[in-house]
Order: sequence, then structure tokens, then C-alpha cells
Amino acid sequence: MYLATTGRRDASPAPSGARRRVSATVLALGTVSLVTDVSSEMVTAVLPLYLVLGLGLTPLQFGFLDGLFTGATALVRLVGGHAADRHGRHKTVAGIGYALSACSRLGLLLAGGATGGIATALAADRLGKGIRTAPRDALITLASPPDGLGRAFGVHRAMDTTGALLGPLAAFALLWATADAYDAVFVVSFCAGLLGLLLLVVLVPGGRREPVGAGHRVRDLAAPLRLPRVRRVVLGAALLGAATVGDAFLYLLLQQRTELDATWFPVLPLGASAAYLLLAVPVGRLADRFGRRRPFLYGHGALLLALGLLLSPGPGPVLLVGVPVLLGVFYAATDGVLMALTGPLLPPGRRASGLALVQTAQALAKVGAAAGFGAAWTLWGATTALLLALAGLAAALCGASRLLPTGPVPASELPSGSGPSSGSEPVPASEPPSGFTSPSGKETSA
Repeated sequence: MYLATTGRRDASPAPSGARRRVSATVLALGTVSLVTDVSSEMVTAVLPLYLVLGLGLTPLQFGFLDGLFTGATALVRLVGGHAADRHGRHKTVAGIGYALSACSRLGLLLAGGATGGIATALAADRLGKGIRTAPRDALITLASPPDGLGRAFGVHRAMDTTGALLGPLAAFALLWATADAYDAVFVVSFCAGLLGLLLLVVLVPGGRREPVGAGHRVRDLAAPLRLPRVRRVVLGAALLGAATVGDAFLYLLLQQRTELDATWFPVLPLGASAAYLLLAVPVGRLADRFGRRRPFLYGHGALLLALGLLLSPGPGPVLLVGVPVLLGVFYAATDGVLMALTGPLLPPGRRASGLALVQTAQALAKVGAAAGFGAAWTLWGATTALLLALAGLAAALCGASRLLPTGPVPASELPSGSGPSSGSEPVPASEPPSGFTSPSGKETSA
């Protein structure tokens, strides 16, 4: 028997009564992410330039390093998700990740151009991100009703992207003012990272501490895969991840195609960040109303268009605007939407570890994508690499469209102890859904 639905078959119920609110916990986490992203994007914006043009790494070497660290991050996500669920301390585990990433900026400063030191610092940054991501996203799902998760993640990602927008601007201003002194970027990035950690401690409530305890063993990390719909989401996300070209490669290709002066390289992500910032909340609300599967697929379609635009003979200004904007559309329609799609399918006690499984599958798939694209670029040139990536992503989209679940969730597949999931019966606006917890105990308009 299937539960009643409203709207599209794969949509969450439309909110009734008053305008949907976003909890204070989501806004607090968004503030932390905003400041932290200023720190991280300052480094991310200059890193490809620093490694490829400054230190002389080949695209193959850069792709190998990027893929290696992404893989390490993916595995640590499972550890972070497991620890957060087992002990019921999502905020504490997330804080460890934020602290590790902040300290990695000092590692870049102390490395002094040594490849080994840089690799260690980058590994620490990626490990920190891997540890914090699943517990943070679990806090968002636990502080939001299932039918408002798209909006909640949209608000959080919009605030996060505000930091991503400010980070490259700060990096560009510092490089301009200090005559390309990368050390200054690393120092300011470290200070911003420490501020983000302090805001997490002060602003974000710890929430309920309901450890799963002995029933949550390491060998049960894959337990969420026993749910058919979770398994299909994991497979679909991994398939698309294996065909995703990383931002760094696209910006390097864009810089080469347009012959943009290297000084302006850190500004390239601004278009993507601006588009993401403007679209994250509207796309999240649309996903709540009409279903989260299609926006996720359409977002990858935007990435497909970005690859095609890089292959086109279009003029430089069109490429400089079009590619970043399409990347912003891609992230607005995929990042938070994937978490909103998966969250309601998981029981509260497995929320962080279940989200970590999806993130891990996607990140591990991107390891092969980064290494493969870097190898193809080095061996056969950028055009051939782009053509292969275009064909691979088109095929992955076809496969994922058949894998991702559609329609209402059968009652037999609802996770034990969870509230109504996507496609379940509406929840009265006057009371929170079963399994929904607001760690802050209050809400505020977004």
C-alpha cells in the first residue's frame, strides 16, 4: 500500500498553513559555513594556479593529487558519520573537522613550496572537510521537517556560497596588494577558519544526544544500503560522480581558452558562486514542491552544457560568463538537493552515516573522474579530454535517470523511527513530524 501524496509523484507534501520557516540551527550552521568558506575558497581559488603555473605540476600530477585527496576525504566521511551517530555528538564531530581544516592553512604556509608539505596540508584540509560534512548535514535534517528539507538546504547552501563568493575576492585583493604573495592568502585564510570554528562553538546548539551505542557497530556502516531507495540513490550519485569534471580543471581550461591573464584566475569562480547564491533557495523550494529527483538530473544537464560551451568556438566573453554560470546552476540543483532527497529515507539514528554513504560513493567516483580527466588531458590534449567527458556525462545521465527512485515511498520501505519521507502523507502545520527534532527548540524566518 502506498501513502497519499500531493503534487508530483516524487514530491514531498506541500506545506500547509503558514509560510514554511527555517530553524535557527540551520541559520547558525549557514553562518559558520559562510565564514569557513571564505577561508577555504581563498585557498581553493589560487591553488590550481599555485600548483600548475607556480610550482610547475602537470595536469596529470594535479589530477592525481586532487583525486587522491578526494578519495581520502570520502573514506573519512564514513568515519565522521559513524562517530556522530554512535555517540550522538554531531556538533562535536563537525567541530573537529572545522578545526583540522583551519590548521591546514598553517601547513600550507610552513610548507614553503615543498611538494610533500603541500600534499600533507591539502590532505589535512580535505580530511577536515570529510569529517564535518555528514554530521553538519545530519544536523540540518534533524532540525528541519522532511517536506521542508529542500528549502533548509537551499538556505544553508546559499549562505555557504556567500562565503565562496567572498573568498576568491579576498584572495584576488590580497594577491594584487601583495604582488602575488601567496603566504598572505594562507595567513588570512587561517584566521577566517578559526573564526568559523568559534562561531560553531557559540552559535550552534549541540542538539539531543541520543547515541545509538552498541547497536551502531563499524560493520553496520553499510546498513542504510539495505533500504532499496537509499541503495538506488547511492548508485545514481556514484554514476554521475564518475562522469563529473572538477571545477579546477574547468577553470584551467577556461583560462587557456580565453587567454585570461593569470592575475584574474582567482576571480573565475565568482560567476558560479553568484549563480549558486541566487538559485539555491528557489531551487530548494521547487524541489520540495515538485520533487527532488528532476532538479538533481537537470543540474547535471547544466554541467553537460558547460562542457559543450568549452568545446564551442564561442567568443571569450561568452565563455567567461556562460561556463561559471552553468557551474552555479549545476551546484544549486545538485548539492543540497541530493541531501534533501536522501535525508528522509534514513532513520534519525543513522542519518549522519547514511548521508556519509551517499557522499562517499559520489566522492570516490570523482577520484577516478579527476585522475581520468587529468590523464586524458596530458596524453591526448584538452579537446579530446572534454569530448570524452561530454560523452561520459551524457551516458551517466541516462543511467541515473533510471536508477534514482520515483513515486511515493511504499509504507514497507519507510525507515524505522523516521518521520514522513518524500512522497509520504502530509504533516499538519501545527505539529512537527514524527522523528523531527529542532535542537534549538525555536524557529525563525529565513
